[in-house]
Amino acid sequence: MYTSGREVKSYKEKFCADHTPNKFMKRNLYILILLSFSLSLISENDPFENINRTTLEINKKLDKAVATPVAKFYKRITPDILEIGIYNAISNVDDISISFNNILQGKIKEGLSDLTRFTINSTIGLVGFIDVASQIGLKKHDEDFGQTLAAWGIPHGPYLMLPGLGPSSLRDTISMIPDSFLSPSILINHEPTVYSLKFLDLIDTRARYLGLEDIVIGDEYLFIKDAYYQNRLYETLDGQIDDDFEDFEDFEDFEDF
Repeated sequence: MYTSGREVKSYKEKFCADHTPNKFMKRNLYILILLSFSLSLISENDPFENINRTTLEINKKLDKAVATPVAKFYKRITPDILEIGIYNAISNVDDISISFNNILQGKIKEGLSDLTRFTINSTIGLVGFIDVASQIGLKKHDEDFGQTLAAWGIPHGPYLMLPGLGPSSLRDTISMIPDSFLSPSILINHEPTVYSLKFLDLIDTRARYLGLEDIVIGDEYLFIKDAYYQNRLYETLDGQIDDDFEDFEDFEDFEDF
């Protein structure tokens, strides 16, 4: 899903421990297992379903005509090591916003860890190209202002399918505004460069999830909506979901995927 057949395993194990394909595979598998038990259970908070479904169809056409071809071309011309480096560099800048949101949620230790990650990876890690911080035990976190609002007790509100952006909620859509001011524009005072990085981030993200559209179960709209809610719950609770999947031994059986 994330890499081609070229052998870069040793590089990933050394520099990208928190961002390997196995992590994405196990997380996506976890979400899929949850979905198998909850599919179609989330039907509330969707007063705009008709508009959302129309937007989904438009997004699918845009994805097929633009995003997917560009993402495939990007993967074809980009060596795996460079692709991983680009992902790490973009992820490194995101640590500023992540730190800010961790602190707002009262997780001071995690917030300081994020700032330390950014400092180490921006210097020793060659502007974030190499994820040195993960190798010395500084865990990569995943926070945004939407999760901060959730931690403050603000409900997600109506489900929204945003044109060109995909699934969201009223709360998470509003949260895009403060998040947009933190990364990467906080570091780079050059708009063309900022927009280029954001575009590259979108393409890199789409490239990493090529093929996921083939695993849709049942009603595509409901599947995407449920997957979105499950993923946001997973992120908001920092992966600490009370479930009955402890016997899966952390999905170790899927390490060879």
